[in-house]
Amino acid sequence: MRALRYHGPQDLRLEYNIHEPECLPHQVKVRPAFSGICGSDLHAYQSPTVIPFKDVPHPATGEKWPIVFGHEFSGDIVEVGSGVQSGLQVGDRVAIQPTICCYKCTPCKEGSINCCDIFGFVGLTGLGGGLSDFVSVDAKFAFKLPDNVPTDIGALVEPLAVAWHAVGQTGIKPGDSALVMGAGPVGLAVIQCLKARQAKKIIVVEMENGRKKFAARFGATTVIDPQEEDVVVKCKELCDGQGPEFALDCAGAAVSIKSASLAIRHKGLAVNVALWENEVPFHFNYLMLGEKRFATCKLPILIYFEYLFANASSGKLCNNRL
Repeated sequence: MRALRYHGPQDLRLEYNIHEPECLPHQVKVRPAFSGICGSDLHAYQSPTVIPFKDVPHPATGEKWPIVFGHEFSGDIVEVGSGVQSGLQVGDRVAIQPTICCYKCTPCKEGSINCCDIFGFVGLTGLGGGLSDFVSVDAKFAFKLPDNVPTDIGALVEPLAVAWHAVGQTGIKPGDSALVMGAGPVGLAVIQCLKARQAKKIIVVEMENGRKKFAARFGATTVIDPQEEDVVVKCKELCDGQGPEFALDCAGAAVSIKSASLAIRHKGLAVNVALWENEVPFHFNYLMLGEKRFATCKLPILIYFEYLFANASSGKLCNNRL
């Protein structure tokens, strides 16, 4: 079969004679239809900080380079393992949660499989990926798409789940306000999730003109260009002189996490969503002086995919715009 495989930094190869994976009893074999390119793919392409290294196997998969890419994907089931009893059938359209975990460590036993001690990703750390003709995955991580959710939108369920999880970290209630730093793909997904959770004001900070237009289209009530306006001052003006209750940083820049921390009101919460490559300086007085809080989010757990399908089916999310 064909597969796009990572052989090292800036070395991706489309190969044609890759062994087709078998379908184990607990798995389903999927023919990928759509696969997204994630920011973490780009990070990995430039520098192997997430994927296995050339001579060091990943602890969960045992695999080394080359690795098949593609962890945001949807497709059609072509084979169902003999032990699968979830009701999945050949021909079902599915979205894949690319989680690889051990189920043995303390986080896994406590239900936090996204924090597994040896966490991995289908399409990033081994076990195949969405940029291939076929991939076999654990059936519990294959979710049948509702009839009214297109297959291409199915490939966006994984980044939407990341956004849903990030917004869930805030505990936001209808009528609350939130600041989103960055309107890239995950930032746009966060905007949609905030809108689905009935945020009153969704303030987005973005410099690039195309992304600013997308932010407004996807539900931002105000879009701030930091090159033209002071982010902190504007946020205070928009939110009764106090600032929004929450901020979600999807930009991953030192200036963005600083602005997010300063813009939220006292007792507010800033959530880091972005993946960082390098350490950055941060002054904790930005938080301490207002007794503000800081949290992080990693990746979604299984239940978020079910929430997303319910919201996508009802039109609260996606609505064919992504």
